[in-house]
Amino acid sequence: MIAIDHLTAIGAGVLVALLLAGAVAMLATGLRARRAAADDAAARRRLESLLEGAPMQPVVVRPDGRVQMPRRVADWFGLDAPADYLDQLAGDHGWGLDAVDAQALHADVQGCLRAARGFLRTVHCGDGARALTVQGDRRGEKVVLWIFDSTATEGEVRTLSAEIADLSQAFDALTGLVEAAPLPIWYRDSDLQLAMVNSAYVAAVEGSDAADVVARGLELVEGAGQAQAGAAAARDSGKPQQRIRPATIDGARRALRLHDVPLPVGGIAGFAVDVEELEQANVRERRFAEAQRATLDRLSAGVAQFGRDRSLAFFNQPFRRMFAMRREWLTDRPEFDRVLERMREAKRVPEVRDFPGWKAERRNWFLQTDGASEEAWHLPGGTHLRVVAQPLPDGGLLLVFEDRTEQVQLASARDTLLRVRTATFDNLFEALGVFAADGRLQLWNNRFRALWDFEEEFLSAHPRVDAIAERVATRLANPQHARFIAELVRYATAERKQRAGQVALADGRHFEFAAVPLPDGNALFTMLDISDSRRMEQALRDRNEALEAADKVKTAFVANMSYELRTPLTSISGFAEMLHAGFAGALTTEAQGYVGAILDSAERLGLLIDDVLDLTQTADSDALERADVDIAAVARTAADALRPSAKRHAVDYTIDVQHSVGRLNADPRRIREVVEHLLRHAIASASAGDRRGGKVLLRAEGNARTARLLVSDDGEGMDADTAARAFDRFADTQIAPGTDRALGLGLPLAKQFVEAHGGTIRLQSEPGKGTLVTVELPRR
Repeated sequence: MIAIDHLTAIGAGVLVALLLAGAVAMLATGLRARRAAADDAAARRRLESLLEGAPMQPVVVRPDGRVQMPRRVADWFGLDAPADYLDQLAGDHGWGLDAVDAQALHADVQGCLRAARGFLRTVHCGDGARALTVQGDRRGEKVVLWIFDSTATEGEVRTLSAEIADLSQAFDALTGLVEAAPLPIWYRDSDLQLAMVNSAYVAAVEGSDAADVVARGLELVEGAGQAQAGAAAARDSGKPQQRIRPATIDGARRALRLHDVPLPVGGIAGFAVDVEELEQANVRERRFAEAQRATLDRLSAGVAQFGRDRSLAFFNQPFRRMFAMRREWLTDRPEFDRVLERMREAKRVPEVRDFPGWKAERRNWFLQTDGASEEAWHLPGGTHLRVVAQPLPDGGLLLVFEDRTEQVQLASARDTLLRVRTATFDNLFEALGVFAADGRLQLWNNRFRALWDFEEEFLSAHPRVDAIAERVATRLANPQHARFIAELVRYATAERKQRAGQVALADGRHFEFAAVPLPDGNALFTMLDISDSRRMEQALRDRNEALEAADKVKTAFVANMSYELRTPLTSISGFAEMLHAGFAGALTTEAQGYVGAILDSAERLGLLIDDVLDLTQTADSDALERADVDIAAVARTAADALRPSAKRHAVDYTIDVQHSVGRLNADPRRIREVVEHLLRHAIASASAGDRRGGKVLLRAEGNARTARLLVSDDGEGMDADTAARAFDRFADTQIAPGTDRALGLGLPLAKQFVEAHGGTIRLQSEPGKGTLVTVELPRR
């Protein structure tokens, strides 16, 4: 029993111990739970505090649309109290979401509940002054909306977006500008390798596109080292570099100025400018300057050029001679003031009281901006210089000195001549008017104004020629002729040709007018009163008609008398021949001489009558009976006819007919009579008086164009006055001075017949040396 109690006591103790251990364990567990709960509460408070201060606030949306919203979010939405349902977020009058954002947010939440699809949206509250960013995620059956007040952030985003848009637009414009630039442009990275090129660069190196050029590293100039040298120098120095290098573009060698510019962001930008034309222009400019200086050196005017430092840069020889300066001194490039002082020493500047002030005024030539200035220098001794000061673009000055002494003297003489011309112009008997190219009257004299009775005011207005023609029409006998004045002036000014004519005035006067083109393009219109000349001309015309009538009467009378004289002359010749033949019985020797003299005189008188008849007839080209004539045969026939006469007068008679005399289309009878008249005159001259043994020569020759007849004698000859009248018909003096021989009508007839054939006849004679007559007849 005791054992059982002992076991019971032990069991009870064990049970108590177990209960105590369990209580202790439970107490420890409770304490730990209490401490954990306190820690959890503190952590919760910390999290709630962090959540309340966090920039993002959660809103829980249940499937039935109920929401769990912090007070802070309600304030963001402008609500008086947290909303219970999602639909309560929409509102007006400055609170809640606008209708569009509320609808969109509701749709996003429904989509997230159905498809567990998260979303991110920015919504605006009230009047749009507040922007909220809403990020939604599904958590189980609920949707948690994390809301962030992005009002300030959105402003910054809009600002940055605008800046980004502007920068993007500027970048696009810059890129387009670089791409559209006609210059090759490129960019190199820090390793000096090509990283970007534009289209002009691609075209210059004949690449397919920019990527191909960059990938292949095609350089614009030959040699990678040459191409990268400028970029390396720009990178090392930090300053832009430029150089000129040759390149081959489109198969032609071009000179390029390469620019390499280091960029602040790193890398080297470069571009190339084609300066081939500029280089050629520089060469042309240098050559032009050299040619210009060579030309200036050959001018008669003195030229001096000063540089921008006002030292003498160029002078020509006329300048050195004009101012008596030594070449060595000028070659030392003296300053402008020193040159003026040396001019003053040579007395080649105007005499002025204040020379320093005058020199300062001339120094201002370098600073003037209104172009060249010009002034006249009157030097001692009467020399006149025209000085032109031309500022140069580089700040220098070009001076031109022209000696106008002779021009001034000529101008003075010209003024005198103009005054003399004006006085002469106004006192001429002719009426004169000078019209310009546009038809306006420029000058006139008093005679012109008085002739047409023009007012001085009318002429001073320089009227047109049409107005003048209209005014003078009433003063002309035929008013329609007034238009000829305007036409003549226009013809002289426009066509530059002279025209003249005559016009009658209504008062009976007659004027001769002319329009003469002048060298300056104007026209001179002149009118001369020819009334007296017209009256005299009419009187002479009447007298001439009377003389022509008298000449016709005289010619008819001579012709009739010649025919009347032939009848008794024929009877005298016939009876004399019968007596000479012995029909009236044998005659004594003395009677035979008398009968011979009668026959000679009858023959001579018959020839004279024939000559007179020939003179009374018209002997022109139309009256000739032309035929193909052998001139040699005609000349011999005429010579044979005069041979007995030459033998009778004991004349040495020589006939020389050349084969070259040829043939002519002529009147054979008239040609024969020409030869006979000339030979008859020569025989008479060679045997004049008691002279015997004279010589007569007939020579006939020719060429391709003419046939020539020459008849000469060694008679007494003629003086100049007689020779001049030898071919005149019915001249006052037909007896050769110092002789009793008449010239006769042979020579005038010969001239008449020769000229009818279109030929010429000349007579050469000197007293005591004989006479030579030359006849030339054209082949055609």
